[in-house]
Amino acid sequence: MLTDPKLKSQVDQLWNKLWSGGLTNPLDAIEQLSYLIFFKRLDDQEQQAEKHARLAGVAHSPRLPEAMRWSVWTHYTADAMLEHVRATIFPWLRTLGAAGSSFERYMQNAEFKINKPSLLVEACKLIDQMQIASQNQDVQGDLYEYLLSKLNTAGRNGQFRTPRHIIRMMVQMIDPKPYERMGDLAAGTCGFPVNVYQYILEQHTSPEILTYDEEGMPHNLIGDRLTAAQRTFLQTKAFRAYDNDSGMAMLRIGSMNLMLHGIEHPAFFYMDTLAKAYQESGAYDVLLMNPPFKGAVDKDDVSPTLPGGVTKSELLFVHLILRALDMGGRAGVIVPDGVLFGSSNAHVALRKKLVEEHRLDGVVSMPGGVFKPYAGVSTAVLFFTKGATTGRIWFYDMAHDGFSLDDKRQPTAQNDIPDILACWRSRHDAAFGEQRAARLAHLHDEVAPLKAARLALEATLHRLRFASVIDGDGEAQIHRDLQGAQAELAQVQAQIAPLHGEIEQLSRQFWVSKAQVRANGYDLTASRYRQVVQDEAFYEAPGVTIERLLELEQIISQELRQLGDIVK
Repeated sequence: MLTDPKLKSQVDQLWNKLWSGGLTNPLDAIEQLSYLIFFKRLDDQEQQAEKHARLAGVAHSPRLPEAMRWSVWTHYTADAMLEHVRATIFPWLRTLGAAGSSFERYMQNAEFKINKPSLLVEACKLIDQMQIASQNQDVQGDLYEYLLSKLNTAGRNGQFRTPRHIIRMMVQMIDPKPYERMGDLAAGTCGFPVNVYQYILEQHTSPEILTYDEEGMPHNLIGDRLTAAQRTFLQTKAFRAYDNDSGMAMLRIGSMNLMLHGIEHPAFFYMDTLAKAYQESGAYDVLLMNPPFKGAVDKDDVSPTLPGGVTKSELLFVHLILRALDMGGRAGVIVPDGVLFGSSNAHVALRKKLVEEHRLDGVVSMPGGVFKPYAGVSTAVLFFTKGATTGRIWFYDMAHDGFSLDDKRQPTAQNDIPDILACWRSRHDAAFGEQRAARLAHLHDEVAPLKAARLALEATLHRLRFASVIDGDGEAQIHRDLQGAQAELAQVQAQIAPLHGEIEQLSRQFWVSKAQVRANGYDLTASRYRQVVQDEAFYEAPGVTIERLLELEQIISQELRQLGDIVK
């Protein structure tokens, strides 16, 4: 997602230029932007390869013809630039994809629709100012998302892009391997396949070569530890993705995205995977998806291999994933919270199927703001293995994802994802679990006397406030005592806060037995099972309350008698 205000402003300028230049169809504007960014990033990659060759002291063999380089043709005059893009670059673009790849297929009908030389010059200048090479983002996908949001259609039919850090978390938890077949059956701009490929390269790049930026994103992903056979498999057989974008813009953007990230034979094709025409079964070892929520389903065309009478796309996609996975295959899928607790027969049947017929490995409950500003729906990630047996289920109740949960989605220090990854990787390590349990017990022991002190101070404050009402003679002393008690309470609260925060963090991970889930109608809501210790609240003893009411009554009676004496 685009969070940088400066980058958003630059994209807005570019959008306005294209709109005023005659590209009034928003999808056309998005597609033309994607082409230009693709050309720019090809040149950026060539420059990076030249730099690496110089550092290594070896000759550089250019992959990009001189005439196709952004840094060359963007210095032409406006008329010559437009003619060059139309007559030279675009025909060359159609030849880039490997035979049979989705890039080759969908680029054949691609059109360059910028017709004004001045508009092309301005667009290229703005793209240069955006400094795309330094952005740690899936830029084309992010542009699609951001520009689509201007149409007030983002989230329609439940379609919105998955935040990059959530994709990366899911990929790390699934831990894909070089020879595994990975798919996404509703791929959008192919964020999941791109991140799986990058993750495999990261795992197979020598540590001394890897570098990480301040966001933890890896760089120099050369995969030097991959064998030739593994590289060939990754390029030709590892990835397959589908989307039902009949306009083909998404298919072109996704194919370009895969190409730019090093997958030279992208397999990203048009297909409504819920329909009868899609017949793959047992074809994948790994499926990672964020399928559309609340999407419209053509009942007459839904595959007969999927449960009849089910019309909710989020339920159908989980059934589809189970069909498409090979035995022992693993999946990570984002679902709306309703899938976890819905009481309809279709909801319960799906959860029962996951728990009783397969292995439900884990449930990560995510806060409602993860998909803002496009949707505020609460979601969860389900991790499961086809054909295995569920014993107990690992849960994590995420509260923070490293960004504010409002529409602005600004980076914050609060982030549960590192802890989620650490807990997931060590979930079967008895020593890890014992260490966390011991720490949790120690924290409860440490915080107990502080909470008792807090209750005592609250009782003192309650007493002093009452005294300040009825004891006018000692008002000054009572006021000093009140200030002292309030300061002491603030100090105790400050001591409790970090301990309570750590207790909250440690209790976000927990296990639930299959029997518990079964007994609760296969409800998978984290809040149903998470054990949260409620702080004891201060309540005045009833006897004390009665005594003080009697005391107040005496004072009131005395003052009324005094008032009566005055008016006689």
